[in-house]
Amino acid sequence: MLVLIAGAGPTGLTLAIDLARRGVGVRVIDKATEYFAGSRGDGLQPRTLEVFDDLGVLDAVLAAGAPQATFRVHLDGAFAGERRMSPLREPTPAVPHPNGWVLGQSQTEGLLRDRLAEYGVRVELGTELVAFRQDGDRVTAVLSTGDEVRADYLVGADGGKSFVRKTLGIAFEGSTDESVRMLLGDVAVPDLDPAYGYWFARAGEPMAGVMLSPLPGTGLFQFVAPLPEGETSASLETLQAQLDALGAGVRLDRLAWSTVWRPNVRLAERFRDGRVFLAGDAAHVHPPTGGQGLNTGVQDAYNLGWKLADGDPGLLDSYETERRAVAIRVLEVSTRLLRKHVEGAEDALERGEDTWQLDISYRTGPGDLVTGDRAPDAPVVDGNGKRLRLFDLFRGPHATRLVFGAAATPGTPHAYAVLRPGQRVAGPSVVDAEGHAFAAYHATVGTEFLIRPDGHVGAISRWREGPR
Repeated sequence: MLVLIAGAGPTGLTLAIDLARRGVGVRVIDKATEYFAGSRGDGLQPRTLEVFDDLGVLDAVLAAGAPQATFRVHLDGAFAGERRMSPLREPTPAVPHPNGWVLGQSQTEGLLRDRLAEYGVRVELGTELVAFRQDGDRVTAVLSTGDEVRADYLVGADGGKSFVRKTLGIAFEGSTDESVRMLLGDVAVPDLDPAYGYWFARAGEPMAGVMLSPLPGTGLFQFVAPLPEGETSASLETLQAQLDALGAGVRLDRLAWSTVWRPNVRLAERFRDGRVFLAGDAAHVHPPTGGQGLNTGVQDAYNLGWKLADGDPGLLDSYETERRAVAIRVLEVSTRLLRKHVEGAEDALERGEDTWQLDISYRTGPGDLVTGDRAPDAPVVDGNGKRLRLFDLFRGPHATRLVFGAAATPGTPHAYAVLRPGQRVAGPSVVDAEGHAFAAYHATVGTEFLIRPDGHVGAISRWREGPR
């Protein structure tokens, strides 16, 4: 099998890693001639950290990034206090990574490329998809290099201006608000302590100001501010003038990257056409408020990878059903936060639980923990007395079967009995020494769960182990 991925951003790279670890042939092409070098999507949500744990990149991400910083607020140039976008939360047995993590998008992409290279796959830069056609068995793609590629599937992860989506003629419904323009840039600010973020504004308009967020490992800050009316430049001088107008008394030293952003809220009418799929910004674009865009693309890829590897028509159909519903909800969240920001609401800087993406569900029915929900984590102990987590059992490209209080079916791959202390059964088992697993899964003796490869509770009758 071969999957061709157009676009080497976080979505395309995540999908490529997930396919490569399953032994699926994959090529990742990108028309850019060099890798993106800006921060852009610098907020990684808790659920994305769980995905990166499964894909084997979490340790590198945690080493390179940092928790969200506390912001020092200055009004009319005077220090006015400190605020956080969201409170720091302690890990729980069910949620091991409860807080967002800050890492510039270009750094995240670099770590994903490194992981992909471990599977022998490298991004093909300067390689544009210029045409494609499909039949019942294959997709034939023509590249700018002159190559013609015969692939089993094509995935358009090629951004908001997606060539794949446009070629398919899929409507990209939504709007662009030309009345709101924002400056984004990565700047050096030698006057400021990078252990903190900063908010500069006028006392009379405390929510209309400039935000400077530290970018770990770079010595830079991400600059965010409204672009003044009549201004078109995203130069260092424009950014400096914004700060000077607020009496910040802060000097910007170097501009590494910048852009002018307009609120663009759009959703593809369909996420699939035959053997061609859309993912990430090619399928949905979000305001940056709430840090949802990159994370939603990663979740698209994580949902799609195992289904492509399996190839079952019903599973492939479920990609659009599951992910488009999530995209609609996430668009509502990020748009609501943008509205608060534009209106200058006092809580515009704050982010709630609906941005963590831990509550993403592909539910098909009611209940405390039902098909489609994210499978919780919990500490357990293996047969040798070693402490581990349920997530350790889930890690990898397989599905995992949990049978609470009873032996799993003999010979079933990746099946474990989850036992109370003192219980013994034949076959692989772990002990729920502290009771957290039974509690998280609302389980009684004999309760059985199949955990899909993407960490959601799956319906047993719908899952067939392994690729065809």
